[in-house]
Amino acid sequence: MNFNSFIIFGGCGFIGSHMQRLLREKYPNAKVYVADLLADGTEYSQVVDVRNPISMKGGFDSNTLIFNFAAIHRTPGHPDEAYFETNIRGAENVCEFAREHGIKNIVFTSSIAPYGASEELKSESTLPMPNTPYGISKLVAEKIHREWSAGDDSRKLSIVRPGIVFGTAENGNMTRLYRALKGHKFAYAGRKDTIKACIYVKDLVRVMLAMAENDSAEKIQLYNCCYYPSFTIEQIANTMLKATGMKRHIPYIPRKPMMAAATACGMLGGLGLGICPARVKKLMVSTNVDGSRLARDYPLKFSLEEAFADWWNDCNQAGLE
Repeated sequence: MNFNSFIIFGGCGFIGSHMQRLLREKYPNAKVYVADLLADGTEYSQVVDVRNPISMKGGFDSNTLIFNFAAIHRTPGHPDEAYFETNIRGAENVCEFAREHGIKNIVFTSSIAPYGASEELKSESTLPMPNTPYGISKLVAEKIHREWSAGDDSRKLSIVRPGIVFGTAENGNMTRLYRALKGHKFAYAGRKDTIKACIYVKDLVRVMLAMAENDSAEKIQLYNCCYYPSFTIEQIANTMLKATGMKRHIPYIPRKPMMAAATACGMLGGLGLGICPARVKKLMVSTNVDGSRLARDYPLKFSLEEAFADWWNDCNQAGLE
């Protein structure tokens, strides 16, 4: 399927910025509308707040593809109501905008948070049991998009549930890991075998576009987006060290001393690394997600080491930022 225009809600964010680059490379003659609270000044960029009914200038039709990345996602970090206001109302308003303009294809970025926190392996058929406001809001947003899809047989929906997404301009979990490793401030928190599902941002945007372009795909596609099999925190840390040329011994700290240290650091503002008890607890809980369906249908281009090396090169080998 070919498209003559694209709308990226949340297009100035981390994933949205990478999607912009991919679309302009692959569809140089198409219009790429960037809809975001922070308009980036590019052609067709417009200030849009998805919490409110959406009004945009442009010619949109059945050959327009929507990417809905607009979300409040960092957790912990926001009041509970913020997740519901942006993620649920945003889904409602984006879907209503699609109805009004006859747009037939939406790619929605959900999360693995709807599965809830547990050590068990989660496939796409696992019953969602979200236990955070973020996870609950994302599951509701999925249902809203599904309702939009059900309203017309010609509508197509792709839902992705990514693990940790990393790459240039991420400024999230993997960036904090790199900074902690570089500063000799990272230790294994209570265990080394915590599984952390993750995916490189360049693979994620490529896969999402491929899903929308796939004419033979089912009307609704749902995929966990992560490496298969997923990696442990020890494998991730060692691979990052290798890709960036760092030599480090990573200590192991049992759970109780680690939590005590995190509490102390939290009282001191996290020492610039975002260290707090809630984040350390997250390090101790696996995000054990099955990416086998994705590996079968939309294989990833980058191995974990290749992804870190590519990110390192994009940053001129000066750091992972």
